Amino acid sequence: MKLTRRNFVKMVGLGVGGIMASRSLVADVAPKSKKPNLLFIMTDQQRWDALSIAGNKVLETPNLDRLARQGAFFKNAYTPCAVCCPARSVVLTGHTVENTGMKTNYLAYYPEEDGLMTQPTFDEILTEHGYRCEYYGKWHSLSARAECYQNPVQVAKNGNSIFGPGGQEYMYRDHLDKHVPRRELREGEFYENVSQRPYRSDPIDRYHGMTPDELEAEGIHVGQSDQHGELLIPSEHSITAFQSRQTIEAIERLKDEPFSITCSLHFPHIPITPAEPYYSMYPPEEMDNEIPASIHDDMANSPYAGTNGRRNLPQYRDKEKLKYMISNYYGLVREIDDWVGKIMDTLDKHGLTDNTLVIFCSDHGDMMGSHGMRAKNVFYEESAHIPLFIRFPGRIKSNTVVAEPVSLIDLFATILDYMGVEEHESDGQSLRDLIEGKSTEHGKYVVTEWLWRGDVEPNFMIVKDGWKMMIPYSKTSTVLNVLYDLNTDPYEMNNLIANNPNSYHYAEKTEELRACLLEWLDETGSSHYDGVKERKLV
Repeated sequence: MKLTRRNFVKMVGLGVGGIMASRSLVADVAPKSKKPNLLFIMTDQQRWDALSIAGNKVLETPNLDRLARQGAFFKNAYTPCAVCCPARSVVLTGHTVENTGMKTNYLAYYPEEDGLMTQPTFDEILTEHGYRCEYYGKWHSLSARAECYQNPVQVAKNGNSIFGPGGQEYMYRDHLDKHVPRRELREGEFYENVSQRPYRSDPIDRYHGMTPDELEAEGIHVGQSDQHGELLIPSEHSITAFQSRQTIEAIERLKDEPFSITCSLHFPHIPITPAEPYYSMYPPEEMDNEIPASIHDDMANSPYAGTNGRRNLPQYRDKEKLKYMISNYYGLVREIDDWVGKIMDTLDKHGLTDNTLVIFCSDHGDMMGSHGMRAKNVFYEESAHIPLFIRFPGRIKSNTVVAEPVSLIDLFATILDYMGVEEHESDGQSLRDLIEGKSTEHGKYVVTEWLWRGDVEPNFMIVKDGWKMMIPYSKTSTVLNVLYDLNTDPYEMNNLIANNPNSYHYAEKTEELRACLLEWLDETGSSHYDGVKERKLV
């Protein structure tokens, strides 16, 4: 355990014996004759409100809702960083982005820099305790940290490691080569980047109306972010179906030994290209009420006015075009829900449910037209606020709701806690006390990082009591400071500081939030403590 002020107080107040005793006070004591299993399901780029249990009135997610109700549903869970590689590295190790060093997606896989992600992952630790660990789907972290996984197939047919660049997408294409051979394009079609199979573009697609020949003639490289439409393959061969079936097969193969299985689903990450029947499940013409309230935010007092190419991508401020994106995004989430139901059924079928800790979350969200933006890597709720629920029958009461703000950085300690493995040093804390409703300082506030672009965008976000502050980490940065009152301004349209002439009214609130942020920076050993302390806020 890292000896911080918080942990010192905890140790003095409880004593080591008290800490151990607190872990045995649960609703129902489950038999401990067999090591518990872990099933970790993570989607990519799923917003917190892309769930019917979170209040979505259009999108139906009955299986995810059921899973949430069978355990603990976290209403205010946040990503440690709204970018894939940094967030996933934090989840795996329980250490901050700064302390893993994995500050950007470009550091994934085989970087030459020393000192990156030196901490062990929870699966490396579980392997040392007799678990068989397998990982299916998107990796997007340091390849050296994947050596503990014992997947039966480690290399795709082209010789690429499934934990290297391109990862298990190569295995997916091997599957498609066998079941859905690549064909020539027809009018109105492009090749989708992940599957390399045809899709029919929608009006929000950046190059809708052009032809592949025209794109080639103009030297245009089409990125995943620009692809929207109907993927023209059978849905039973989508990447969601493929990765889910891999997970089901792993459960069935490992059912008689202690396992940790991760199912890291690609969708609803870009490209936004569902196959039928999911493509037509939520018709665009019925998405009027799903248009975000902030779509026409003028961003006059926002540090994100030009972020994510916002000024050059007007289609994400076009309500009629945006309906297609929302329609398809909902279809992708509904497909995920169907497959999560099948995965849960597999646990039931083999009598594994009561002895398996199941965690469902997403690495970050998606702006999906909010503030006229796409993608993520910003601190707005649509990007930073994510779904999280944890089920463990006999250890976690059903219908538990945790309202306190928490971070995915806490999953590392939570997993080791519930799996009965001794504590390892981390920057997070087990969520067990919050789940069990015990008095704790944990959950008073939550911090999110984005350390790559120090002079361009805010670097830290802190949320406490429904107030959100975003600031850069240096005293001299010209990036605007931000304060939102989510209690009265849930769509984050009214920055109360920076260019607000009445910002002095909020000096006390910003100092309160700064004090909490400084506490967190101190406890995690951040090098940005002085910069945050010296920065002028109002």
